[in-house]
Amino acid sequence: MNRPDPVQELVLTTGGLGHMRPASGTWGSLPPVVVSAILVISGAGPDTGLWWIHTLAMVAFLIAFSAVCITGADGAEARWGKDPSPVVADETAGMALTLLLMPPALLGNEPFFVVTTLAGAFVLFRAFDIAKLPPAWGMQRIPGGWGILLDDLVAAAQAGAVAWIVFLLM
Repeated sequence: MNRPDPVQELVLTTGGLGHMRPASGTWGSLPPVVVSAILVISGAGPDTGLWWIHTLAMVAFLIAFSAVCITGADGAEARWGKDPSPVVADETAGMALTLLLMPPALLGNEPFFVVTTLAGAFVLFRAFDIAKLPPAWGMQRIPGGWGILLDDLVAAAQAGAVAWIVFLLM
């Protein structure tokens, strides 16, 4: 198995965030949150007429980081071992999916709601990613990049479901 090339390594580590300590996965989850905040504050949130910009950005994060995770995992595992902590492309993709699944009305233009919703989405995703509730735990047994990625996508779906439950109970 070949080691990842420098560009692939840069994406696998989400621009090097995977090398930050402690909690590299937490660092790797931040870029979609930051981009989402910038878009919402600039008027391109999911509850505006420019919703498609936010959606497109999150879909781009999801697809790009999922693809590099799947295709580059063998090389990353050859370099750093099984489910390596420097690889945080899975967390980046998972956080993007969480933001795609959030109730659009929660990301209004009021700064307080933007910050509260994004912080809540971030905490929910990280909590589910760390807890690895079923079926996420079992996904890690799948070999290669799919095993690295799928548990994070399940955690994202779980976080999105909880966000909807909270929204509907409000």
